[in-house]
Amino acid sequence: MSTPTSTPSLPGPPNLARTVRARRSGVVPGLRYRSAVPADPEKVAEVDRRLEAWARGLDLFPTAWKGDFSGFQFGRAVVLQHPGAADLERLTVAGQLLLAENLVDNLYCEEDEGRGGSHRGLGGPLIMAQSAIDPYHGTPALEAQWREGMQADGPLRSYHWAVKDYAGFATPSQTDRFVHDIARLHLGYLAEAAWAETRHVPQVWEYLVMRQFNNFRPCLSIVDAVDGYELPEAVYARPEIQRITALACNATTIVNDLYSFTRELASVPTHLNLPQVIAANERCGLKAAYLKAVEIHNEIMAAFEDESALLAAVSPLVERYAQGLSDWVAGNHEWHATNTHRYHLPNYW
Repeated sequence: MSTPTSTPSLPGPPNLARTVRARRSGVVPGLRYRSAVPADPEKVAEVDRRLEAWARGLDLFPTAWKGDFSGFQFGRAVVLQHPGAADLERLTVAGQLLLAENLVDNLYCEEDEGRGGSHRGLGGPLIMAQSAIDPYHGTPALEAQWREGMQADGPLRSYHWAVKDYAGFATPSQTDRFVHDIARLHLGYLAEAAWAETRHVPQVWEYLVMRQFNNFRPCLSIVDAVDGYELPEAVYARPEIQRITALACNATTIVNDLYSFTRELASVPTHLNLPQVIAANERCGLKAAYLKAVEIHNEIMAAFEDESALLAAVSPLVERYAQGLSDWVAGNHEWHATNTHRYHLPNYW
């Protein structure tokens, strides 16, 4: 991959976050989005109850983290993201997968979480995490050691048991799809960690390449299984289906960058996100860069909507899958826009 001859630096001094006050909540002004199906409060409460019991039973995190668990709103997230879910069991498993992915990210990857994550040597923990869902095959004695090793900590236990539950209702093809999408996610984590170690500020297109891997794809690629059907592998693998899947994932990942912006600046001012990368490359202020990031999101979102509409006319099955992607994107935006425990907007309007 080519790099700029003169690597840009992130804008502003280390205390830059002090100049960006988070004064707004709600929807990012000017953002292209579709309204989500409202979340049923009773369903949300039941999914949260089941998720907390599952996490407690596996001893995934200490009691002190209960506030973080509640504040994240896992139950509300998956209910919003999967309005067509076939049943509560599938919604709960979607929540287990989401929780497991966040545990791996926070405990292995994120140094600013203060929970043991590190950019240095990240490949070792991530290959073990991948093995928790992509089993080791060898001699009986070594397989027994592997099984014991996969219960060594919360992230490994969460991955292992969440995917086992997912495979209980997903087809083998759908389960294998998820395993490969997690590998993509881990590759994105490694790229971000490498850039943090070398203090490399990527070009905008390079950053978005990384985010196409380090994004929500494992969450979106389960929409058919959660809704109780399968988009056959031969259809799912078609380039046009892969493209609308990637567009949906990329749009919602930029949404995350936009809503996480002030929180990341306050904790780690050098953390890469799309507005920061635009500001560094275009030598502009963060406000201009943030508004440019909104424009990029809107272009990607428009492409997803237009191309999905064309493909939906091909068959009822493709239409159902495209609708599932759209529902996930809408629900995830609603979760970001209304989760004031985690997100506030900069005062740019």
